[in-house]
Amino acid sequence: MESDSSCEVLVAGPYFADLVFHGLPRPVQPGGEVFADGFALVPGGAYTLAMAVHRLGRTAVWSVDFGTDVFSAEVLAAARAEGLDERAFRHHPSPVRSLTVALSGPDDRAMVSYQDRVTPAPLVPLLRRHRPAVLMLPQLHWDSPTLTALEVARQLGTLVVQDCHDVPASLTDPAVRRILAEVDVFTPNAAEALHLTGATDLDDAITELAALVPTLVVKRGADGAVALRSGKRYDAPAVPVRAVDTTAAGDCFNAGLVHGLLSGHDLPTCLTIATTCGTAAVTAPGSSAALHAADLENRPERLPRAQ
Repeated sequence: MESDSSCEVLVAGPYFADLVFHGLPRPVQPGGEVFADGFALVPGGAYTLAMAVHRLGRTAVWSVDFGTDVFSAEVLAAARAEGLDERAFRHHPSPVRSLTVALSGPDDRAMVSYQDRVTPAPLVPLLRRHRPAVLMLPQLHWDSPTLTALEVARQLGTLVVQDCHDVPASLTDPAVRRILAEVDVFTPNAAEALHLTGATDLDDAITELAALVPTLVVKRGADGAVALRSGKRYDAPAVPVRAVDTTAAGDCFNAGLVHGLLSGHDLPTCLTIATTCGTAAVTAPGSSAALHAADLENRPERLPRAQ
């Protein structure tokens, strides 16, 4: 297969159409009704990763499946409006619906999602064709094809950055540990880190995960983020802002992190860029407030503290 080396970042993951109800005055209870202050239909899922790294000036290829449904059409139109590379887009003659209803209140959000089943494109041919500097995976998978793909990524010298995404995984499963052994940068949020390890204390969870991956980055929402590499820990505070919706914050954080890594910055600076991108994302519904490269120059930077 002919290779194409014009790809800095390969993003592999499904789109989501995010139906965001924001400004809820209180949580929604069964049998009750709450009126939101605002509503937006915003492209999300792996679209956010691809769009956000593209806005930061990186050449990105996104492997995704679209169908004949209105949600596919909405996200495809947004991807084209952003100028995303379409070489790894697959179009199916049937619906490929993938959507999330996000209910965002002042402190947190609840989500309900639905996906039509579709087998994603195999990762190994994509890696061999595009030979990316970075492979971004939005969700933790621990099946044999994923393990093979990550082994190929290592052979190609591709940096693997993987998120967790609230999956029913546990470190008690040897297959999960084998997958994490092939990951270069693992980026769960605090709740995911606790669930994955079974720990009740976040610092204990961080310590256990940091022993499994070369670089661990844990997102802590309004408390910022923490990163560990080679026994050194860096804590980055979040910049205080008025949060409208947190749906895309983690993906925009990851995009900023990858941008920093590709720029050759040290880990504290990468963490600062990541928190800046993640913080900006919460100021508008879904992924709509993802930063452009020029925006970073106008944002305050606070270097994380080393411990």
